[in-house]
Amino acid sequence: MPEAGVSPHDEPAHPVDRGAIAASLNGCRDDLHTLLAAATPARLRGPSNGTKWTNEQLLFHMVFGFLIVRRLLPLVRVVSTLPTWVGRSFAWLLDAGRVPFHWVNYAGSCGGALVFNHARMGRLCDHTIDQLVTGLEQEPEERLGRGMPFPTSWDPYFEPHMTLAAVYAYPTLHYAHHRKQLTLGS
Repeated sequence: MPEAGVSPHDEPAHPVDRGAIAASLNGCRDDLHTLLAAATPARLRGPSNGTKWTNEQLLFHMVFGFLIVRRLLPLVRVVSTLPTWVGRSFAWLLDAGRVPFHWVNYAGSCGGALVFNHARMGRLCDHTIDQLVTGLEQEPEERLGRGMPFPTSWDPYFEPHMTLAAVYAYPTLHYAHHRKQLTLGS
């Protein structure tokens, strides 16, 4: 029988490849800096492929994926200790609010790119990824296997149940997905 508050869907305790997750996070950081260094002002203002964002807005949205994980980690730590029905109810409530979420997600990246434009988003990304890698290194192994239900209508990379390790790995999937939509040229 699982201990109180632990979902029967939590993964069994097994070592998480922290090095691979950290390398993926750092790889995204390096790629972002390469993109920012090579991007012309005209290309940054140009439309992305498959979104309503400009390339600069999409770049900010890609960085925002790392920022949001910093806010998700404490939530997963807490909800993973509560009864399973709490997490399921919370995910259901978030899924029910998907329409306003998608609007805020779009508008937030438009506004965010005004504040953290191409000249500032690299530093924001550096700081955020440094914090994620440090947090990952310090996270107790048993906690990395604990998780909670997620609102799957919010993002194609949100699974119905995600462990803390999966949340640490999520922003690299989000980044790679949107990386393909940039039209910055070679």
